[in-house]
Amino acid sequence: MNHLRAGDLVGVIAPAGPATPERVALVEPLFARFGLRARLYPSCHARHPQHDFLAGDDTTRLADLHAAFADTEVRAVFCLRGGWGSARLLAHVDTALLRRHGKPFIGYSDVTALHAVLQRQGLVSFHAPMPASDLVLEGAEDDAAALFALLMNPLPAGQVFAPLRLPGAWSMPGTASGRLVGGNLSVIAALAGTPWALDARGGVLFIEDVSEALYRVDRLLTQLRHSGLLDAARAFLLGSFTEDDDPTPILKEHLAPLGKPVLAGWPAGHGRPNRALPMGAAVTLDAAAGTLALNQDVLA
Repeated sequence: MNHLRAGDLVGVIAPAGPATPERVALVEPLFARFGLRARLYPSCHARHPQHDFLAGDDTTRLADLHAAFADTEVRAVFCLRGGWGSARLLAHVDTALLRRHGKPFIGYSDVTALHAVLQRQGLVSFHAPMPASDLVLEGAEDDAAALFALLMNPLPAGQVFAPLRLPGAWSMPGTASGRLVGGNLSVIAALAGTPWALDARGGVLFIEDVSEALYRVDRLLTQLRHSGLLDAARAFLLGSFTEDDDPTPILKEHLAPLGKPVLAGWPAGHGRPNRALPMGAAVTLDAAAGTLALNQDVLA
């Protein structure tokens, strides 16, 4: 994949929930501030006729995903926001088309379902803040600047990420190498047992979540343990868990007995800061150093 350059066109799609017209109106000016042009696909302006939690019907949202990847003028694909709906598309995603037109794909939260599909195709995508739910909001200037700085420069093998970790971070020492996989804990659990289940074998598993009570975090992690996902991973990278009680004791209870490296407090997820992660990329996690290093070129 190539990095973005000033003047490039990016596509914006809404594979999940809708955004208000007021926020959608701010999206093109957001990209313009960073020297990019934006093409908003029909789903960005749509709402499902019966289910107002969806940005248009499944056919419209799927068509936009395919159209944005197939358009050779579009250099990257941004998801407008999360919510719910990406998983409804999985059975009909044209994975061959996505492989042929590999390009940066950006989103998180419910978009974890689409990241899982891309990871199964051996593609790299970016768990990162989205325009309407994050980047157009007041206070998101640092996250926006960090995201576009990452996407608009080469991202070579050897690049080391060592951000300031979130308060209360803990770790289990050790290093491990593998593909970085994962995303939103609730979505990962929902995919378990389906043809699109996350493949964490030999990987570094990243998880984050929002508004999940402790008993629900416990239930979700228990499901991942029973499904074999926790055993399959070589190491764990933990992002933010926001808008409810701190689940650190629950996370320790499930992960510490596995004896694998754990690096918690990574600034990615539904809180701020929310910094981009290259999902599907080969990485090395060093829990003691608090770093994540790329073992492959991601953006040329």
